Amino acid sequence: MRTPCIAFAAMVFALPALSQTVPQKGDWPVYGRDPGGSRYSPLDQINTKNVNLLQRAWIYHTGERGRAFEVTPIVVDGVLYFATQNQKIVALESETGKEVWKFDPKSNAREIRGVTYWPGERQIPPRILFGTGDGRLIALDARTGLPAAGFGDNGVVNLKSGITDKFPRAAYAVTSPPAIYRNVLIVGPSTQEGPSLGPSGDPRAYDVRTGKFLWRFHTVPQPGEPGSETWGRDGWKDRSGPSQWGPATIDTERGMVFLPVGNAADSFYGADRKGTNLYANCVVALDALTGRLLWYYQVVHHDIWDYDLAAPPALVEIKRDGKTIPALAQITKMGLLFILDRITGQPVFGVVERPVPHSDTPGEESWPTQPFPLKPPPLARMSLTKDEITKRTPEAQRFCSEWFSRLRQQGPYTPFGTTPSLVLPGTMGGGNWGGVSFDPRLGYIFVNTSSLGGTGQMVKANEGAAMAWRNEGGYQRFIDQDGYPCQQPPWGELTAINRSGDIAWRVPLGSYDEVEAQGFKHAGAANMGGSISTAGGLVFIGATTDSKFRAFDSRTGKELWVTRLDATADAVPMTYQGRNAKQYVVIAAGGTNRFRMLAGTADENADSLIAFALSDGPATPIRETTQSARPPVANRLSESDLKANGATLPEGTGKDIVTRICTKCHGTAVFTRMRMDRTGWEDEVASMVERGAAGTDQEVRTVIDYLVKNFGR
Repeated sequence: MRTPCIAFAAMVFALPALSQTVPQKGDWPVYGRDPGGSRYSPLDQINTKNVNLLQRAWIYHTGERGRAFEVTPIVVDGVLYFATQNQKIVALESETGKEVWKFDPKSNAREIRGVTYWPGERQIPPRILFGTGDGRLIALDARTGLPAAGFGDNGVVNLKSGITDKFPRAAYAVTSPPAIYRNVLIVGPSTQEGPSLGPSGDPRAYDVRTGKFLWRFHTVPQPGEPGSETWGRDGWKDRSGPSQWGPATIDTERGMVFLPVGNAADSFYGADRKGTNLYANCVVALDALTGRLLWYYQVVHHDIWDYDLAAPPALVEIKRDGKTIPALAQITKMGLLFILDRITGQPVFGVVERPVPHSDTPGEESWPTQPFPLKPPPLARMSLTKDEITKRTPEAQRFCSEWFSRLRQQGPYTPFGTTPSLVLPGTMGGGNWGGVSFDPRLGYIFVNTSSLGGTGQMVKANEGAAMAWRNEGGYQRFIDQDGYPCQQPPWGELTAINRSGDIAWRVPLGSYDEVEAQGFKHAGAANMGGSISTAGGLVFIGATTDSKFRAFDSRTGKELWVTRLDATADAVPMTYQGRNAKQYVVIAAGGTNRFRMLAGTADENADSLIAFALSDGPATPIRETTQSARPPVANRLSESDLKANGATLPEGTGKDIVTRICTKCHGTAVFTRMRMDRTGWEDEVASMVERGAAGTDQEVRTVIDYLVKNFGR
């Protein structure tokens, strides 16, 4: 799909080129290691023959246990830079983990996935750049950790200025590291999931030296711009999002930036945005210097599932008809991998528009078709029949069968309807923000996916609400009374796609000891994070809710090494060579975060950044490190609970407020599955607010107090 250019807000003049195309062999200087996001390292000291010698080399504790820890560090010239859960920026000696400096932006952060390094020029020293949870863009001197005085206002640009003026209480955060091309710094925000009116999610560009504004791309075309007709009458006005909150990638040879654009608000009800809603749910290619639109491709039309593009597009090379095609790979929450020609935006292996179920919600005009790639096939479950319900235990089968019998499930893109509905994958299923990695030698794209369903129902909103209909329980997971998925395995998988778009290998990813003890081997596990690949023939990945870190043979998919982490690693690892010539692999382990309701993992959290390196001792037999069995879920759900689409909340101060504010997304059943301390519940409620849960500051505090009292640890 192609369109003429969209007007941009400011012109950029020719800028001097910097050497940003090829990282130093031992460094990991960008979120995806290279600007194109391949997550491939040429290091081979750790390889298929000696990976079983990996052991912990050092560990750094942030002291911020209980919050999302989704960061991927970067390493340049022997210094490792990363962001803690509360967005403190830390520099460490890469060989020892010893702290060099720390900077506290004093942000109300909830999550951050990385920082960006700029090498500096002339009289300007190298910088570390990042965005905050309260909408600031900050530049630090990479040597000292002090604010860069020549950037913005003493190192700070206020991204909210002129954007959130009409919506001062709306969420506006930066969770992904900015992208840099030459001296152009490109940053996108994370905005609310609902209601529909709120601040813009437009990506913008700034001069990395001065912080001066350069250009802005309208993700919702304004009147007179191509695509504005796809929002219906006045659907563009004050539209919240769609946001480019996921990481962007750069083709430095062609000067192109590729943006993954999210869904429009409201996430589940689109009566006030009739049409396909460009450029929501699109991969957008821009001229990186000017912000001029080059092409776009929309992977979901008129999104009412919260199927936003979260992962960074990865630049890859594809073989077709004997020719090598520069392409990009975009994984989606639907578990569909779109492989697009990098120059034109056209699908390399073809796409077909297929009819999908129609929404029965009054006022909604769902789009009649959705695009499906011809290759590769879907990488996650997109439908479910009663014969595919779990048989893990008789109790689980009975529990899930009863629930399934009350749900509407019509295959891919089943909309949340006026009766309870099951959507596969759900909002946290398929492939998420973790993205893919690419081995240019093998030509393999590595993708991790979850087959995890979500349930919900569209109900009439209260009188005076911003939207006429709302989703009751749209983020509730389709899991059994013990917190395991309600469908038969595999529940999580790791897949390699070759240059021809075919599956080279596919293996279950993750394992639950309790499930394997019941005779269900290789079930896989829900996962959130991503992989890296190396010249040593390895694919490293954490991500799984079993709190393990694994290495696979990149050619065959054979699991070669596994170790137990301090908690689940909802993150993407990285690898580098220290100044001592040793190769290290690093991953952040903080806990299950968005999967807290799964398998009794809510209280399993940590604050650990862990580095692994080869030991100097003799090789040990390859074996899987097991974990102790988890305790039973504290408060199991019964079939009677399901009849009310959730569990009954305990009486007490705050119950009515919790019911009004929190059930918009979660459904009360979610709360009864989790036991967390105050920090955990503060993080969970902050997530609700970011998605659009409306309440005063006092009401939010009351909600937290109620949850801590009734569902605390």
